[in-house]
Amino acid sequence: MNLTDTDHATNEPGILRIGQSMTRMRLMTGRRLIGRLAIQSVAPGLELSHLDVLDAVRRAQEAGEVTVGTIAEMMRIDPSRASRIVADMVGRNILRRRASQTDARRIIVVMTPLGQRLLSEIRAQKLTFVSEVVKDWKPEEIEAFGELFEKFISGYEDVFQARIKDIAEEA
Repeated sequence: MNLTDTDHATNEPGILRIGQSMTRMRLMTGRRLIGRLAIQSVAPGLELSHLDVLDAVRRAQEAGEVTVGTIAEMMRIDPSRASRIVADMVGRNILRRRASQTDARRIIVVMTPLGQRLLSEIRAQKLTFVSEVVKDWKPEEIEAFGELFEKFISGYEDVFQARIKDIAEEA
């Protein structure tokens, strides 16, 4: 997309509306209400970064074993910071370290039952929150929005990854 195309796109009312809504949502999600509610009800004293690590472990384990390096990469943080957070979570019995089944020299990270419970609580809090937001919507509106929002987020991820790749190639 060249500059002229970009200028035209930013003048489209629908594009402007989406951009403004994204800003409002970012400001609200920046407060991390759902995560704070989950921590309060399941594990008072945790930090929001602990929830980010749990989510990274959940997503990464779908592809195989999870290491501290995997967590650091997914969260875009320094491996030493990831290691400190994981160590804290091991101490709190949220995560556990164990030897890899494929290479006993490698240490992997797995969730404990408390970690699983915390993830379940986050999911329940999130679904309750979303249900409250759309409580007055018609079922077909919820379905249409769900489909379009998923399509938007997938496109957002694709464009984001392409931009990251472009930046890396330029460096």
